[in-house]
Amino acid sequence: MGSYAYRYCMCFTRKFRSPDAHPPPDVRAAHAAAGAAHGDDGLRRFLADVQREDPAEADRVLAALSGGGAAGGIARFVGRSPAAALPTLDDFFGFLFSPDLNPPISNKVHQDMSAPISHYYVFTGHNSYLTGNQLNSDSSDVPIIAALQNGVRVIELDMWPNSAKNCVDILHGGTLTAPVEIMRCLKSIKEYAFCASTYPLVITLEDHLTADLQAKVAGMITETFGDLLYVPSSDTLNEFPSPEALMRRIIISTKPPQEYREFLKAQGDQKISGNADKLAEEGNLRRIDSNADDSDGKDEPDDEDDEESEEEDPKFQPDTACEYRKLITIHAGKPKGRMRDALKVDPDKVRRLSLSETQLGKATASHGADIIRFTQRNILRIYPKGTRINSSNYDPMKAWTHGAQMVAFNMQGHDKSLRLMQGFFRANGGCGYVKKPDFLLKTGPNGEVFDPKASLPVKKTLKVHPHIRIAENS
Repeated sequence: MGSYAYRYCMCFTRKFRSPDAHPPPDVRAAHAAAGAAHGDDGLRRFLADVQREDPAEADRVLAALSGGGAAGGIARFVGRSPAAALPTLDDFFGFLFSPDLNPPISNKVHQDMSAPISHYYVFTGHNSYLTGNQLNSDSSDVPIIAALQNGVRVIELDMWPNSAKNCVDILHGGTLTAPVEIMRCLKSIKEYAFCASTYPLVITLEDHLTADLQAKVAGMITETFGDLLYVPSSDTLNEFPSPEALMRRIIISTKPPQEYREFLKAQGDQKISGNADKLAEEGNLRRIDSNADDSDGKDEPDDEDDEESEEEDPKFQPDTACEYRKLITIHAGKPKGRMRDALKVDPDKVRRLSLSETQLGKATASHGADIIRFTQRNILRIYPKGTRINSSNYDPMKAWTHGAQMVAFNMQGHDKSLRLMQGFFRANGGCGYVKKPDFLLKTGPNGEVFDPKASLPVKKTLKVHPHIRIAENS
């Protein structure tokens, strides 16, 4: 413990002792026990018997200590004995709190990664291209790069025709945000996709394009990503692949072209008739992503349930749309009609459903079991409500406890909810995928699933020792 002298009143000196922490009683007891039981080889035995480290990790710690560097002052005790004697109490205390030598969370992937992607929570960004607020900030590839460097595994791009209607820009539609060219974003994604994690990267595309621009995007994606791009062997999947099977692959998630027009029709746009160019020029092409008006989530039918065939659109090009559609691994959609119907599980195919945080809150009140049942095979994406123009976030716990895999967050700020999200995804080696608990994946003999509102007895109490990391019994 150091001391510091300060002069005051020109002639008097006063000493203050620094408030360094003393080793608490449990650390003192552990140090004494290790020294009494293990003798000269105390540190190595402590690492093996108490910390449950494997020999390779013990060797790494001892080598780091003997080399100094990050170990700082606690490296000196290694040279005192050729047999790696137990350090002094202060050195032992310093070792326990060293983030490099004794980290609180393992930086290795330790969970089973061979289950379908729907069995995992996935680190998900919202409007990943924005540099600030949701209303008038710039669009850029810089926040996309930052998100990938932080381990985010789902990047969102909103695609709109540029001013000349001959290429595609990325911007927040219906706002004052400045655009960025799609190719700039795609090139940055390719360069940084696996800098923090080798597990699959999902790109969610909010599509506001005409058929010819969709074909152009399909060509850009295929050419830019090359062998990194995963192309499914069939139009629909009856089960999602596992993160392990898709390591170092990029997968696309969006609405197939036909579903895009159907959504516009269901929203009451009766004049679409396939002429998206004209609608865009007139300013009537409404944004249908996370800034669309939140539906009330009630169990009410839509007025429009008729499906629009592809042949009804005179500008629809089946061959062109096919090139775009075949790249989609995770087919996306938003609820149409009754919420109960939107959450129905199709045994023959899997899909992704998107709900706003407002819709989720209302849906969990009346359809909680349906949501959990849906997320056992399908993917549920939750996004911030449109009024969060300052890029704030919501509490993710309700979404997580109902099995939602993609809880999309704005990464532009530093609010409490974002820190919670970032801390949560430090688990499992920070790979961006965290296995959902078994109780969210199990179904009872009568089809019953976990009820988040049920009052359940406590099965196990976890006591955390704040100073000594004790491994689980194998």
